[in-house]
Amino acid sequence: MVNNSLVVVVIASGVLFGTPLLYAALGELLAERSGVLNLGVEGMMLMGAVTGFWTVERVHAARPLVLAAAVGVAALAGAAMAAIHAFLVITLRANQIVSGLALTIFAGAAGLSSYLGNDLHLSGKPARYQFQEIFPKSLRDLPIVGPVIFGQPLLVYASWACVVLVALYLSRTRVGLNVRAVGESPAAADAMGVSVPRYRYAHTLVGGAFAGIGGATFSLSITPQWVDGLTEGAGWIAIALVIFSFWRPTLCLVGAYFFGAFKALPFALQGHGVTVAPELFQTLPYVATIIALVLVSSRAARLRFGAPAALGLPYAREER
Repeated sequence: MVNNSLVVVVIASGVLFGTPLLYAALGELLAERSGVLNLGVEGMMLMGAVTGFWTVERVHAARPLVLAAAVGVAALAGAAMAAIHAFLVITLRANQIVSGLALTIFAGAAGLSSYLGNDLHLSGKPARYQFQEIFPKSLRDLPIVGPVIFGQPLLVYASWACVVLVALYLSRTRVGLNVRAVGESPAAADAMGVSVPRYRYAHTLVGGAFAGIGGATFSLSITPQWVDGLTEGAGWIAIALVIFSFWRPTLCLVGAYFFGAFKALPFALQGHGVTVAPELFQTLPYVATIIALVLVSSRAARLRFGAPAALGLPYAREER
């Protein structure tokens, strides 16, 4: 059957595996458009994953309400972690790279998320509820488009809506244009009456919320359980993805599915009787991040790739 072919399986799985990357990349894109580089995405995703899973385990209500609450709690957890980063780099004007890395260590696989997962006895349990396909089997069985388009859980379709909304927000709304102004020239934006700290805080927190939802996509849909390091470096891929997509939401979608297909490939190959070394694919997040950071290591390179001119630079009104 054509729907069981390797190509269709890889594409359909790539869409699912790429969804948490897409959420995290959209969040990172919003933060970077305001001028804040957030390398703590991985930690925020893990916090979203563990708190979302915990909510499903502890809240007793109708399945849709529990899942909605889990996504909301995951978003709040990601935003809370982002608030720490925002305070350090916006208010205290700390180094954004150091702060982001420290946050990933604090909240990551060897930090707070691991402690919470173990202390709350979440490890190894299957999720009580999870996001499943929402379309009827007759549509899911359609050749090719069935598994790729109609065989996905709700969070996939929600991510498509987020791409459209973020793209329209940044290009068609006054607030979105102000965000871009803050990321390009905070001094000029400040002179026009735009509050640079307020915009940077807001979009860093929203970016953290997106990362938290991306983490919950892992624990409530892709692998509905909690284990330490569940995201396996997805946050690093999301950071690289923003750069590779030239800070455009629509290209984030394409790139997320490309990386998602790459992630799904070894599982699809094993399903077709081909054995591959998983270590080869596990190095991808770190290689991609190193390449991306090298590409934008200089100001000239950042401008050539379309990065916001003030990305990673603190702003103080008295120094403008």
